[in-house]
Amino acid sequence: MVGDPVLVGIDVGTTGVKGVAISATGEVVARVEIGYELSIPQPGWAEQDPEDWWRASELALASLGDQLGEQGGREAIAGIGLSGQMHGLVCLDAERRFLFPAILWNDQRTGEECAEIERRVGLERLIRLTGNRALPGFTAPKLLWLRRHEPDVYARIRHVLLPKDYVRLRLTGELAIDAADASGTLLFDVAKRAWSEEVLEALEIPAEWLPRVLESPEASGLTQTGVPVAAGAGDQQAGALGVGVVRPGPLSVVLGTSGVVFAALDRYACDREARVHAFCHAVPGVWEAMGVMLSAAGSLRWLRDALVPGAGYEELTAEAARWQPGVEGLLFLPYLQGERTPHADPNARGAFTGLSLVHDRGALVRAVLEGVAFGLRDSLELLRELGVEPESGRASGGGARSRLWLEIVASVLGMPLELTAVEEGAAYGAALLGGIAAGVFSDAEEAVLACVRVRDRVEPNHEWQESYERGYARFRALYPALRALEEP
Repeated sequence: MVGDPVLVGIDVGTTGVKGVAISATGEVVARVEIGYELSIPQPGWAEQDPEDWWRASELALASLGDQLGEQGGREAIAGIGLSGQMHGLVCLDAERRFLFPAILWNDQRTGEECAEIERRVGLERLIRLTGNRALPGFTAPKLLWLRRHEPDVYARIRHVLLPKDYVRLRLTGELAIDAADASGTLLFDVAKRAWSEEVLEALEIPAEWLPRVLESPEASGLTQTGVPVAAGAGDQQAGALGVGVVRPGPLSVVLGTSGVVFAALDRYACDREARVHAFCHAVPGVWEAMGVMLSAAGSLRWLRDALVPGAGYEELTAEAARWQPGVEGLLFLPYLQGERTPHADPNARGAFTGLSLVHDRGALVRAVLEGVAFGLRDSLELLRELGVEPESGRASGGGARSRLWLEIVASVLGMPLELTAVEEGAAYGAALLGGIAAGVFSDAEEAVLACVRVRDRVEPNHEWQESYERGYARFRALYPALRALEEP
């Protein structure tokens, strides 16, 4: 294999950098993960030092090079792709030094600024242009927060980047962004795949602060050794590419800490109430609509930690498997951190209803698995309103390791779920983008054809589906009932 091209993907996540090296036929030949800290200076805030991302990325690249010794070391790397956490704000001065800790996607300090954005731009106009309403996680509210609370910092801003794009700057010296990640800033005209002059004018944000926009597979620059670095994508777009979702067809269904149902679209389309996100996909000329629930596998982790800290998930799901669908009336609402899709309600809260003396720990686990599946169904129903009619889904994330959970989700969604041979997430999709930038593949379709293979398929259990249709109707009624109880 000496002399064969190796493609590297770097994913700049919230808890660490993940790196993967793959062959031109998709086999993983090296992998690494380097962690770093998350700073929470006040409740609801989330910050990081951008230099931590760069140090971890340097270490990841060095480790991958060491692991590639027999393939030629770092000299074997033909292309690099970047992915990362979306929406985070990195502000640089005229010398390209960061001015303030990066404010991350999960930071909740910008409620007032979100209201200001919707007032300045107009909610209907904002959704039409950006595909989304103003949520605290997005980038634009963070800029307005700095202007209000840190005016000295704001006055020195000359460049605005997202997390992975700071790594690009350190790796290549280039200021750039891809359309997919840029579409999560709330400053981007998603239909036109360009910065929105209308939004920038309404918010009084200088256009010259923003980097040039490329499509995800385009080369954004070269490393010091001449390796092309693809523009890259946000983690969800790169993850969808990594499981083969490049055109309308199968969905990407992510059972991670959060839950995602992601559909590729051949045209720009957005929900009029922005109950699902509309972004550009990592494939040129393709868009996406995405529903996000905040506590998917995170709900199961919470239950495990609350009841039996340290227990294995296999033990818990084995107990859940002893219960029939519907768990004899027990239902779980998975809004432990509020919810995005379909409610956009940071104050929503979780609940168990229908508890009785017959229920045990396994019943609680089964109810959580089913409640998360119902939450994913909410996203699917909204995607169907946009004309999405998928025949199958590609499952990924930690929860996808549970055969029981996959069978529950497949039954609730009414479609088979497929598992791919490689489960490296966004870093794998980033490596495919690196291969396109390097000329190893001509486009995303060729990269997927060469590298992404389905290894397993989980069909819906038709004996469960009638019970789940009844359960989903009860699930849909539960949130409004609970919110009504909370009103004075």
